[in-house]
Amino acid sequence: MDCTVDERDFRQLDADRYTFAVLSRVLHGPCSCVYTDHERLILCHTAMPYPVWIWTPDAISDDEKEQAWQLAAKTLPMAEGYRYNLKYELAEYFLARAQEAGVQAHIATNMYAYDCPAAIPPTTCTDGGFYCCTPADIEEAADLIDQFHQDIAADRTSREDCRILAEQHISDHGFFFWKNTSGETVACCSCRTNDGLGCVGGVYTKPNHRRKHYAQHLVYQVTRMIADSGFTPMLYTDADYMASNTCYEKIGYVLRGKLCTIAAQ
Repeated sequence: MDCTVDERDFRQLDADRYTFAVLSRVLHGPCSCVYTDHERLILCHTAMPYPVWIWTPDAISDDEKEQAWQLAAKTLPMAEGYRYNLKYELAEYFLARAQEAGVQAHIATNMYAYDCPAAIPPTTCTDGGFYCCTPADIEEAADLIDQFHQDIAADRTSREDCRILAEQHISDHGFFFWKNTSGETVACCSCRTNDGLGCVGGVYTKPNHRRKHYAQHLVYQVTRMIADSGFTPMLYTDADYMASNTCYEKIGYVLRGKLCTIAAQ
């Protein structure tokens, strides 16, 4: 196994362009751990509390599944708190092997990957409007990022880490608010671009402002902005949260791939 990625790895990821868009992006930056054979297996971890990404092609053999398991178990074991993002076929094998090793594991999150060939304007009405954040909004953005991670109970970092992330997004012109007619920020999301894709993430509506279609209108505006910039809009969703999936599908998002996160219980 090699600890350095090259163009061969990115060619392999092209077959799963949407489901592994985040892996493709993080491989361009600093990672705490990378292993690849440049053909059938890529394992990558950035830092805690983020999951380990494990890419394999479709229809892999049991020997290849075992190789992936041995590598993950040796370098980043679930028993030490690491979670894995991977395809369902490999996840089933990992869950069985974890049980054999005495580790009780489960599917923590079912994920869908969507792209948007053509944005469809929302048919529902709402108040307020779209706002692109500036450096003056860093603290408020950091608070919302922190609230988002509390809400989904995953990838929780410190408030200072949230501030750093907000600053990064805003410096890239990639963090957005929806403000109601009273001028209050009621929803937010981010966008990162890489390899021709514009990935919408961190979609969050304050609890007392939900069911007012703010997030739908916000994501639509960001989706249009991404497309107008020459990128293909995409996003990940929790497959079990049907309300958000239906919301995105109504504005033109199409399901392109599925994967899951597994973790020790």
